[in-house]
Amino acid sequence: MKLLHRRLFLHLTAGAAVLPAASRIARAQTYPSRPVTMIVPAAAGGATDVSARIVSEHMSRTLGQQIVIENIAGAGGTIGTARTMRANPDGYTIEMGHMGTHALAVALYPKLAYKPEADFEPISMVSAFAMVILARKDFPPKDLKEFASFVKANSNKLNVAHAGVGSIFFTTCLLLNSILDAKPTLVPFNGGGPAMNALVAGQVDYMCGDVPTSVSQLRAGTIKAYAVGGAPRNPMLPDVPTSKEAGLPEFRVSGWTALFAPKTTPKPIIDKLALALDRALDDATTRKRLLELGSDIPDKTSRGPQSLARLVKGEVAKWTPIINLANE
Repeated sequence: MKLLHRRLFLHLTAGAAVLPAASRIARAQTYPSRPVTMIVPAAAGGATDVSARIVSEHMSRTLGQQIVIENIAGAGGTIGTARTMRANPDGYTIEMGHMGTHALAVALYPKLAYKPEADFEPISMVSAFAMVILARKDFPPKDLKEFASFVKANSNKLNVAHAGVGSIFFTTCLLLNSILDAKPTLVPFNGGGPAMNALVAGQVDYMCGDVPTSVSQLRAGTIKAYAVGGAPRNPMLPDVPTSKEAGLPEFRVSGWTALFAPKTTPKPIIDKLALALDRALDDATTRKRLLELGSDIPDKTSRGPQSLARLVKGEVAKWTPIINLANE
């Protein structure tokens, strides 16, 4: 009888150990059964926010559940990213992260609450976009060479907008100012949209912004552009020279956005999300909307969890020494 009881106990114990795994598999198979929250670690209106809204619209149709955007701005996107890290790893909280939150922040925040390479499940890259050197419409320099000379001579009198320490806007202008050996006053805003509004209003002198945030204002003539940091000219801004063409080849910068989930989110859920995004990026209407923003859409080889994991690792390694040098 004792042997029988022992065998029964061991059988029940083994069965109980399997239950959590079985439960996770069952949840993954029925996922999603309710709306999914996509955290955007920036204010509404910027490139990250707009890209998130465009792809989430199509992803919602694929998943059969609405994706709800939640904007959590502050500290260069690290507040919203930390919120994502701490969320339940059940697939119902994901994040539209970017180069700032998952690469630049490592060097900029010594006490960063998360580790981009370890604390998230990568889903897939969403878009890439070149950075543009921008200024208020009545800023005196006529081209990039004049801009460089003017900024060097007057940097202590100039104000530069950015979207928060750790944001792409901040870091790319940190690099620009380092190249020019200039130290203007840096003025933070809660996102690219508010920073752009300040530039349009003439409250600041210049900034480094992305093409999606800049294109409509440039077309309207409310601001001016000196150069694009990408390799080819951007098709949405065909009249704006590249930084190499304009005489500042050291300023070669492009940003990116990507989807992430909390660590230990089940692989079947990650795969469903990656597939939904992949279908969105292949959809003609979604592609058109992203391209009209000035975004570059990643090809098939640049999508998926493994490609994104490699991108994050490479970007952390690339930008950490650059930022440390610029901050000296």
